[in-house]
Amino acid sequence: MAPEYLTVSWDQLHRDARALAQRLGKLGPFSGIVAVSRGGLIPAGIVARSLGCRVIETVCVVTYEGETRGEPKITKFPSAAGDGTGFVIIDDLVDTGATARQVRALLPRARLATVYAKPAGKQLVDIFVAEVSQDTWILFPWDSEPDCVVPRPRSGHSC
Repeated sequence: MAPEYLTVSWDQLHRDARALAQRLGKLGPFSGIVAVSRGGLIPAGIVARSLGCRVIETVCVVTYEGETRGEPKITKFPSAAGDGTGFVIIDDLVDTGATARQVRALLPRARLATVYAKPAGKQLVDIFVAEVSQDTWILFPWDSEPDCVVPRPRSGHSC
């Protein structure tokens, strides 16, 4: 089956990340955030700003090469987060759950929150904002370029 594509604008991502922060605010307070790099970096920044959190750690995980998914490989560990006590892990998306499983194993006492979730991985997160189908490929704003639309010439006629 060919994948469906969902384009998420900067505005939509910002609204959804703020909605995630609102939901997390009811579960906090948190002593810090762990952003899953790279997709979770921008949502984590928005959540941190919304929650007034100034301690942000990263865990770097490489899973995709283009649109080809491989086994997750951790390239930087979140040492400042300890076992995750008091921390919330933020990622843009949980897909199959492979990355979520690895990050949860590193930080077993942290909460895990994503902006978007697919059915195969949603049971691994504590909270998310929107569910998308498993065959949907999300086009995040940092992965695309804005389109420039050339204005139509004005004809002098009004509608």
